[in-house]
Amino acid sequence: MRLRLAAILIALAAPSIAQPLLSLPSREDGRNWEAVGRLEIAGEAFCTGALIDERTVLTAAHCLFDPRTGLRVPASEIQFRAGWRNGRASAYRRVRRAEPHPGYVYDAPSDTARIRNDIALITLQHPIRNTTLVPFETDVQPEAGSSVGVVSYAHDRSEAPSLQETCSILSRQDGVLVLDCSVDFGASGSPVFRFGPDGQPRIVSVVSAMAASGDTPVSLGTDLQQPLAVLRATLADSVSPGAGLERMTAGTRRATGAKFLKP
Repeated sequence: MRLRLAAILIALAAPSIAQPLLSLPSREDGRNWEAVGRLEIAGEAFCTGALIDERTVLTAAHCLFDPRTGLRVPASEIQFRAGWRNGRASAYRRVRRAEPHPGYVYDAPSDTARIRNDIALITLQHPIRNTTLVPFETDVQPEAGSSVGVVSYAHDRSEAPSLQETCSILSRQDGVLVLDCSVDFGASGSPVFRFGPDGQPRIVSVVSAMAASGDTPVSLGTDLQQPLAVLRATLADSVSPGAGLERMTAGTRRATGAKFLKP
């Protein structure tokens, strides 16, 4: 079943007004967001990821695949650059293991089943222990109408993260969140935040794709809680880290990033 976004949006209550993107070009601007970083994929493409503990990065599953071959990108060809801005990062880490959700199928149709499982966990070779780089906690699934925010990189703003502090969850359908948050190519894997009573941002979703309902752009994310629990359990039960990784053919080029879906 394909996402029928036009039908979803007709039934929506009026959302809150989404704020524009705010660039975070300096360390002062991005002080609370250093644990969001750029994931360099095979030196030729990037996604966005977020640190959820000192050794684990949360991102989108499709970022781990070569779109030309459908094969997994070796973990050795992925690097996490925490707090990347203007040619520097707060921390650089190579990747020991990169694992997509066990229910994610890269070449499956672009339906709700594919998107709701579009998360991955990346284990870094060495932990990041830095007082300015505080991992984010995750939180329970938000309801439709909730205000959220997104921190992301994208193809036209690749050298510094951007913050959209307020956007809305327009709808939830079969484990997929429909958002009015602004995303673009490269924003795949971006953390979607909700602020708790203590004012601290907690991750409640991961950006998977861009979509459109008529002339209205929307973004799609996972309903994070259950897929993340399944992925963590899979990793805990696994005894063969790195198994199944396929090496890309030399010279191929990749174009990872949020994918357009046509309803």
